Amino acid sequence: MKKLDEIMELMADEMDDFKTAVLELQKLSEQLVKISIPISTEAVEKNLNTFLQKQEAEKQKTDEILMEIDRKLKHAKVIPNYLLILFGISGITALGSVGYFGYTSKEKVEDNFEVYRTIVESQNKHYEDYFAAYPEIQEAYCEWIQGGYPDL
Repeated sequence: MKKLDEIMELMADEMDDFKTAVLELQKLSEQLVKISIPISTEAVEKNLNTFLQKQEAEKQKTDEILMEIDRKLKHAKVIPNYLLILFGISGITALGSVGYFGYTSKEKVEDNFEVYRTIVESQNKHYEDYFAAYPEIQEAYCEWIQGGYPDL
């Protein structure tokens, strides 16, 4: 029983403490309701100016980034310069090769033609020498070419 009395006494103390805390809270809430915090335009303007300055700084950063992107897009190229140089050098080399091989081919044809002409002239020289030695055969040959003799 003694313990029960002690527990009851402790509960009574706790309830008294709780009641005083509740009363104190009620007083404070009544004071809070009575007190009104006036909003000054000065504080609002200060906060608004700070916000607007931050927003302006962000807008300037965005504008700078957009200007840089625009500048890069204006100077952008589809084909890089080194590829243009590489294709130019390749084209010049190809044209030079075609010109060189065309020239050497033409020279070779002319050389071959010169050799052929020399051969033909040497054959003609043999014919002239032969016809000079035998003039009667030359006359017969000329008649045969003109169609005087039937085919054998």
